[in-house]
Amino acid sequence: MSRNNRMRRGWAASAAVALALAGVAYMGVNAPGALADKPVNNSSKTTTPIKHVVVIFNENESFDHYFGTYPNATNADGTPFTAAANTPVPNNYVSNPTLLTANPNAYSPQRLASSQALTCSQNHAYTPEQLAENGGAMDLFVQNTQAGSTCNAGTTATNFPGIIMDYFDGNTVTGEWNYAQNYAMSDNSWDATFGPSTPGALNLVSGQTHGGLPVNSNTGAPLLGTSTVGSPNATGVGTVTGDPDPYYDNCADNNHTSTSALVQMQGKNIGDLLNAKGVTWGWFQGGFKPTVTAAASSSGYAVCGAKQANIGGAQVTSYSPHHNPFAYYASTSNPQHLPPTSVAAIGHTDQANHNYDMTDFDAALAANNLPAVSYLKAPAAQDGHPGNSDPIDEQAFLVKEINAIQKSPDWSSTAIVLAYDDSDGWYDHVAPTILNGSKDTPLNSTICTTATAPAAGGYADRCGPSQRLPLLVISPFSKQNYVDHTVTTQASVLQFIENNWKTGRIGDSSFDKTAGSITSMFNFKAPQQREVLLATNGSVASVVPTSVTTHKK
Repeated sequence: MSRNNRMRRGWAASAAVALALAGVAYMGVNAPGALADKPVNNSSKTTTPIKHVVVIFNENESFDHYFGTYPNATNADGTPFTAAANTPVPNNYVSNPTLLTANPNAYSPQRLASSQALTCSQNHAYTPEQLAENGGAMDLFVQNTQAGSTCNAGTTATNFPGIIMDYFDGNTVTGEWNYAQNYAMSDNSWDATFGPSTPGALNLVSGQTHGGLPVNSNTGAPLLGTSTVGSPNATGVGTVTGDPDPYYDNCADNNHTSTSALVQMQGKNIGDLLNAKGVTWGWFQGGFKPTVTAAASSSGYAVCGAKQANIGGAQVTSYSPHHNPFAYYASTSNPQHLPPTSVAAIGHTDQANHNYDMTDFDAALAANNLPAVSYLKAPAAQDGHPGNSDPIDEQAFLVKEINAIQKSPDWSSTAIVLAYDDSDGWYDHVAPTILNGSKDTPLNSTICTTATAPAAGGYADRCGPSQRLPLLVISPFSKQNYVDHTVTTQASVLQFIENNWKTGRIGDSSFDKTAGSITSMFNFKAPQQREVLLATNGSVASVVPTSVTTHKK
């Protein structure tokens, strides 16, 4: 038996155990699986009027980078934006104007025009982000997070000294500013820990970045003595602080053409809790559908080769394995990227095991089969990640999906949460209050090692929160034109889902227990009787009256 087949046999065994624990009939990873007879469905049993949560999880923006001058746009270029007269001002440059002229960094923030939407990605690694904040002085971004920036976005990408400090306004991020005008936004939501995309994604679904085991990409054998995870113990288990690819994914490791260490996560995630509770859910990601199936591939691995052009003309590979948090866990993965057995099966446990392509979300929504909990990950050209995406491509994705949800019958009971995985290292002026320290050096700098907050569970290298990120809640039950100041993180979204479906907590020192709540962004007694539809350029296309029933316990 080849080592590829041995690994696939191991994946199938892991999936069988996971499905058995979930109480669902298992037919094999490679079999055309079917739903168990009359599976339990508790999706409608919620503690709020929200029956559907759609989390759109985008990439790499700090709050000031997108909302630094909200609600004031220059209207010098791009799409015109004029705020309502009663718009509240968040904690940004409008409320702190000296930051634009007397900033403590080497450069002061400047506006990026809409023609400069395509930028390079900045250095957003675990330690450089800490060094940029300089113990809370927030004055060394140019020296640390701009250093080592990367760019494959296209030849038109904007990059110059001091760009790490700069920001867009409502003439470029028009859609998000209009969603903020009509729904609720936060100016106090944070990346739960320092570091790049994978820690943010893991915090979204489990509130826990500890538990990563580096393994051989082909055999799954544990690898000791690697730097893949922070502070590994004697068996190799440590904390994920970087962007290693997930083990339970055929398309990891550059479609298995490389031999980098992959990571298996221990413990539970929200998918496990929802399965145990009998609640439908799915992770939907652009490019997840393989261009070559495992069965047709000479290597035995599925290949994810779909690409999409961004506004700079660069062809960007759509699927990024390390952006899929559920692929790190045996229980919630779909290694061979198998499709759902039917549109009706989407959200339930079958051979797809809750991991889908974005086109499957569109199909489920059109068929009135929206899962109770849906996570949407745009194709990489549209996920907002600088270096391959941009605010304009990101906006096109947001408008398309949010308009479709608002036009669906499920809009009246839906909450769309727009959240981000990390800051990309972009400047934000607010210093964090470290709520989870780490004494481990050299990964952790002064801002973490001198923190009075202990490391939860004794797990090192989970220091945070790190930087403010955008967070919006778009729902008939959102407060209108509202800025919330509650301290929240990615784990706050996890906590809301747990509370709404009474799933219980993750445990093992997950941040879900201590995260702030997003419920103050809602008004469940007086919902908005309307849907606000946007045009592709982010402007308001129409406001349509709707009917929403208030919650009755």
